[in-house]
Amino acid sequence: MSDLDLLTQSLARNVKRWRTERGFTLDVLAGRAGVSRGMLIQIEQARTNPSIGTVVKIGDALGVSITTLLDYEQGPKVRIVPAEQAVRLWHTDAGSYNRLLAGTEAPGPLEMWDWRLMPGDGSPSDPHPTGTVELVHVMAGELTLSVDGTDYRVPEGASVSFEANTPHTYANKGDVPVEMVMAVSVPLVH
Repeated sequence: MSDLDLLTQSLARNVKRWRTERGFTLDVLAGRAGVSRGMLIQIEQARTNPSIGTVVKIGDALGVSITTLLDYEQGPKVRIVPAEQAVRLWHTDAGSYNRLLAGTEAPGPLEMWDWRLMPGDGSPSDPHPTGTVELVHVMAGELTLSVDGTDYRVPEGASVSFEANTPHTYANKGDVPVEMVMAVSVPLVH
């Protein structure tokens, strides 16, 4: 079985499990996540490979991390994620990518990401739930972070934190790759 098949089956099982645990009907989850009921049915039946944006929206609506939705197994309290098991969820032909390094529930979703943005590339993000905070540390290059239409330049060695409940974009307007690590904390859904 391929990695993609494992992820598709894990996503199907975990979306259904968390939707049931939250007491959400398909229609309620579709409304909260902003995705169609038909898409949710396809996901829960492991008949589609949704975009990372769709998985993020569903995780936010359920109040669980992407890691939890894609987890093959529920492990012990200490979990080491080998480098080869970091999941690449977005990439461009130019060589930009992000990888989900680790995640947990603390008490809401908490995720750690490894990003590379090639010159000229950018990755837009829809607003996350109110209370979501992102922390970014730039290890190489200069990140242009746009939050709610305002650009912020974050140079190599600098870090930034921001409330991520408005549209935001990570972009590389320079001429060398941007390497950064990001932590995302999403509040628990009640």
